[in-house]
Amino acid sequence: MTAPNIDVHHLLGLAKSAAHEAGKLIVGRPARPLSTSTKSSPTDVVTEMDRASEKLILETILSMRPDDGVIGEEGTSKPSQNGLSWLIDPIDGTVNYLRGMPNYSISIAASDDKGTLAGVVYDPTLDETFAAIRGHGATLNEAAIACAATPLAKAIIGTGFSYSSEQRAQQAEVLRAVLPAIGDIRRPGSAAVSLCWVACGRLDAFFEAGLQRWDFAAGALIAMEAGAHVQGIDRDPSHGNLVVASAPSVTLGLHQILGTR
Repeated sequence: MTAPNIDVHHLLGLAKSAAHEAGKLIVGRPARPLSTSTKSSPTDVVTEMDRASEKLILETILSMRPDDGVIGEEGTSKPSQNGLSWLIDPIDGTVNYLRGMPNYSISIAASDDKGTLAGVVYDPTLDETFAAIRGHGATLNEAAIACAATPLAKAIIGTGFSYSSEQRAQQAEVLRAVLPAIGDIRRPGSAAVSLCWVACGRLDAFFEAGLQRWDFAAGALIAMEAGAHVQGIDRDPSHGNLVVASAPSVTLGLHQILGTR
């Protein structure tokens, strides 16, 4: 159950504050080479700044809301005492970050027993703050946003790839089916950013397999609140392990190609 009489706008403000502070931290990275390690594969990288960002976000949120639960990508786990939990990705797009490329983000979502309640995705490379409250629409830097209405044949569709070379080979086969039916493909490198780009119409759809809840919790809510169709976040076996966000104009055709409908 969600904590009674909760101020959802306060939650969103807290998430924005934490995301912006984390953004300042990671943009101001040390001049020396960052300390790195790997997780699921040699290409699944985590840096000291991922951990520092998660620590800062946790301190910001829990100092104000000590009874909330937390699930962080870099291993933080704290059970909720009041029905509210936070899903935190301290740097989504770590490889972009490590290589000095744009399009990495901080993703923070508050969830209750019905799913994501509020979410923020902050891209410090563009100083863009995407945000949403369930049932209240989505915004980019406080301005309302909505997904596009492009036909499938002209659609620009984003995707991402697994850290597993075997799974990437399978994903390449999926692309062979998708590419002839659409306008073009993009691979931004951050699932959270990609979902938000669907929300604001830069992308017409995005799909990726193997995402974790902290990867998509905030971005999926933002996309849905901007009018996109989002499937796969409930882990329904009929969708495989794909998360798919799409403008309504491309949903049917894309799902037919992906075999998820």
